[in-house]
Amino acid sequence: MTPPTASAMKFDRSPLASDNERMILDIVRRHEPIARSTITGHTNLTQQSVHRLVETLMEGGFLRAGAPLKGTRGQPSPTIELVREAVYSVGVSINTDSATLCLADFACNVVAEEALEMVPSDRQATTAALLQTLESILKKHSIARERLLGLGFSMSGFFVSDNREFNAPEPLRDWSLIDLRPDLERAFGLPVWLENNGTTGAIGESLRGAGLWCSTFAYLSFNYGFGGGLILDGKPFHGFHGNAGEFSTIFTPDESLRRPALQYLIATLRDNGIDIHSINELQQRFEPSWPGVEAWLDRTMPQLDRLIATLTGVIDPQAIVFGGQLPQALGRMMIARAHMPSQRAHRYGVGSRDARLVLSEMQGDAAAIGAALLPLKLRYFL
Repeated sequence: MTPPTASAMKFDRSPLASDNERMILDIVRRHEPIARSTITGHTNLTQQSVHRLVETLMEGGFLRAGAPLKGTRGQPSPTIELVREAVYSVGVSINTDSATLCLADFACNVVAEEALEMVPSDRQATTAALLQTLESILKKHSIARERLLGLGFSMSGFFVSDNREFNAPEPLRDWSLIDLRPDLERAFGLPVWLENNGTTGAIGESLRGAGLWCSTFAYLSFNYGFGGGLILDGKPFHGFHGNAGEFSTIFTPDESLRRPALQYLIATLRDNGIDIHSINELQQRFEPSWPGVEAWLDRTMPQLDRLIATLTGVIDPQAIVFGGQLPQALGRMMIARAHMPSQRAHRYGVGSRDARLVLSEMQGDAAAIGAALLPLKLRYFL
């Protein structure tokens, strides 16, 4: 198994490692630094099989020997680590007022993340700017294009067809109801995976955030709109039509105006004299004491409480992660006000166990990072 070239895998989105190889790579990713002698204990394979797989992956340039583990009895244990520069993956996130490009290495580390200084309403202009940004990043970090694995593309909205056409918010009309994959593959010369921002945010969280301690969680993506993603037993759950995590569908049309979409908070703030023009500006400037914040929370929290109860009853998650473009201070206010199902009256005075409500542990644009990790997860990890 050798690192692929962009031309060789164009339009090919199949895994590039066997199931057992992907299992070994995922174990190393999750537990790095890991002693070579302990890898077998995380598998259902024999020690001989694991030894053979590790040797194959080392010969292919995907694993290498790391620094010995100290602090153990006897000789320090040899370790195995991922070869970070083996391949790289690109992620793009499109929101109503921002576009971000991320480059990740084989160990799922962010090499670079850049937000465009433009509103992405024009699809062709935005694509050209993203491509220019990518070429600049590759040059700056001396990364050969042949090392690129693929591109994960994420956007706000839901899917409406088998070829994953987006129905995106109104400001992204130019990106909506068309098959984006062929144009993106031609522009970037890479295989492209399409996903919505909520699911890529959840994938990013599963690989670099709460997923390191939690295998089943719901990810709430607070953006111009409101959605999210589901991670079940460490894997993203997409649903039959690819729209699992479209949490706003549980609200009636009247309730929808009171759902926790940040566009409504901005409107409330502007009505109260706070001059906010974008989600990014809200994220950077938010103050809990602003007039209108408490009123918006009073209107919004009943809908969020219902969603928390629904998720608890349907998937029984270990955690519910508050993410997307949510200001952290606002997230803390929402978590403090949430009413959990266990607080209701129950038989014998004992309710079921609640999910932990936590803020996203991701640094940077979670959707863009998750989009960059998507090709890595689908082709090399589990």
